[in-house]
Amino acid sequence: MRTTLTALLSFAAGVLLMLVVTGHRPPHNDEVPSAMNNTSPAASASTTDADDSESGDSWPGQGPSPEQVIYTQPAMVHKALAALTPRVADKPNLYLVAFAGDGGEDVFRNEAEYAAQLFTRRFGPSAHALVLENNPTTLQAHPLASWSNLEDTLDQLTKVMNPEQDILVLYMTSHGDEDHNLLVDLDPLPLDQIGAPDLAGILKKRPFKWKVVVVNACYSGGFVPDLSGPGTLVLTAARSDRSSFGCGSDSDITYFGKAWLVDALNKTDNFVDAFHLAKNDIASWERQDKLTPSEPQIDIGAGITQQLAQWRKDVRPGPAVPFAPPASASSTSSATQ
Repeated sequence: MRTTLTALLSFAAGVLLMLVVTGHRPPHNDEVPSAMNNTSPAASASTTDADDSESGDSWPGQGPSPEQVIYTQPAMVHKALAALTPRVADKPNLYLVAFAGDGGEDVFRNEAEYAAQLFTRRFGPSAHALVLENNPTTLQAHPLASWSNLEDTLDQLTKVMNPEQDILVLYMTSHGDEDHNLLVDLDPLPLDQIGAPDLAGILKKRPFKWKVVVVNACYSGGFVPDLSGPGTLVLTAARSDRSSFGCGSDSDITYFGKAWLVDALNKTDNFVDAFHLAKNDIASWERQDKLTPSEPQIDIGAGITQQLAQWRKDVRPGPAVPFAPPASASSTSSATQ
């Protein structure tokens, strides 16, 4: 074993030396394949290159150091949970956790923050929301979107929610790859990636009976087999072997985010109906832009539609919530239609 390791290390050293000599460099972990780079509904179908992804992922010169950020995460998660509105007694409540994984593009941060605004403003006091996000501009505003923070958040939610009655909504938005992993990244922090079995394992360890899991990423249909089951509604932005569209540094919101969150859920509080509206809109945009259809996926587990109907019985939807990217977001493109 030691001889093998020595040979491998020697080979790696030779490769690195060659890269230095020839002026090449290994790809940065923000540099996702072109198939994972999406366009906005109002933009052309051109892909986003690596420089676009890296442009928004610079650590702020003024603010906490990376070590300070890591150190403060437990307190920030606790603070975010303490800020949740009180649970409405004697009826199902809905708890949204919005997770924006990639810190290199504002589009994911925009979507997570909008989801929280939409749920709490439109669906009334029985809807509660918390945001985990990776973005250089919000290091002191929201907990990081990390594996550890997700587990910590869900653990603490079990003490706030009624796991037998309330509904967990987990909205995951980031880049995805062909092996069905979500990009979780904010340089230079060492964040673990989350794959389909990982996310399923995280949820199975917690006693949430009713779940809505939305995975908005390329190849996200690959999450369905691991996440599906009784009491669970799974929505994905694409099938397991297809890209989805709408991210990139020139976009404000993804195709799926606009179609399901901004357009459909401002018309209906039924998540399944909203999915079908969104799927039709996305197909239309993709035909218009001559893109390979992403084919969003849905899986409805036993009992979840009835529990969501119970929640909706007491919901009086408020007015539509307009989408606007945060003022500090670097995106300048108009991605809404």
